[in-house]
Amino acid sequence: MVRGLDALRRKSCRGPVPVYMSRLAAPAIDWGSHEPAVQSFQAGTRITVGDIDVNTFTVPHDAVDPLGFCFRAEGLKIGLVTDLGYIPESVKFHLRGTHLLVLESNHDLDMLKVGPYPWVVKQRVMGRNGHLSNDSVSEFILNSLDASTETLVLSHLSEQNNHPEIARLSARMALNQRGLATRLVVANRDGAGEIFRY
Repeated sequence: MVRGLDALRRKSCRGPVPVYMSRLAAPAIDWGSHEPAVQSFQAGTRITVGDIDVNTFTVPHDAVDPLGFCFRAEGLKIGLVTDLGYIPESVKFHLRGTHLLVLESNHDLDMLKVGPYPWVVKQRVMGRNGHLSNDSVSEFILNSLDASTETLVLSHLSEQNNHPEIARLSARMALNQRGLATRLVVANRDGAGEIFRY
């Protein structure tokens, strides 16, 4: 779930912010007394928000109705996929043809194994319904990243079990091995990042 969603919705200076959530995930949020008018949709369907077409698709994660998204507008396609334990063929299919892809690169396996998490949490993170490792992202780059992807943004890096330069080096080596000129960016964990213009 997005932790800051309720705060963002209440602090908006432009009036009410529309909230779009899947039909199964919406009831799992405790809004307190400030429940918004949620626009719910069935996971796996295409919705339209303003001028943006949004394809939704399920991802393997141990949450309520976890989803990935592809956004299309003005000839551009942007993919957003975080919180998934592995990348199944169905997700790879949806990510084809993206110009910009935001992809989880959550942990370095060695750092996770020796890190401070209890073993049961480490097993969860490494599991098929957990989070993507740097190695998993490299494998995706080597075998499945669409050559049309102009920018790859590594996101959702663990503060305890990853380091931006380790994630960057791992992905860069895979891009170089493929001979891809894809621009590589590591998202900022603690604040706003770069604005991408196409």
